[in-house]
Amino acid sequence: MSPGRWQGLVVLVAIACFATWKVDAWRYGKELASLNAAHQADMSAIANAASSQVRQALDKQQAAEKVRADLDARITKEKANALAENEMLRADVAAGDRRLRIAGRCSASSSNLPDTTSPDRLDDGGTVELARAAGRAIFDIRAGIIKDRAALKGLQVYVLRVCQ
Repeated sequence: MSPGRWQGLVVLVAIACFATWKVDAWRYGKELASLNAAHQADMSAIANAASSQVRQALDKQQAAEKVRADLDARITKEKANALAENEMLRADVAAGDRRLRIAGRCSASSSNLPDTTSPDRLDDGGTVELARAAGRAIFDIRAGIIKDRAALKGLQVYVLRVCQ
């Protein structure tokens, strides 16, 4: 073969290789563009789903906070009313307008009663009147009970309504 033919054949092979390379590059470019578009669509769908979940979680949190605030206001009001009533009763007892009496029964076998021939139980249902200082202590105890019950009630309702 003559050198001109070799050169022509080499040029032809070079052109064929370049054309094949260029066609493959275009095909891979299309594939990459398609994969990139699919990736972008997937990322967009994931971002939208995450955004929706965040919005739902935020809405749920805000609803729970509203329930908690409403519950707190109601329980606080009930506690304040009960404490105000307790203070009114305390003031009435201190002023002598009311008396604090405790109803009770004593059994005959109690060590506080003298030994009698009466039945084992006395059903007279008598009352014991407390001194003013003891009455104040009873109202202090009652105020503590009111506060504790209000706190427990608030926690119970919170757990039942918000935490579930």
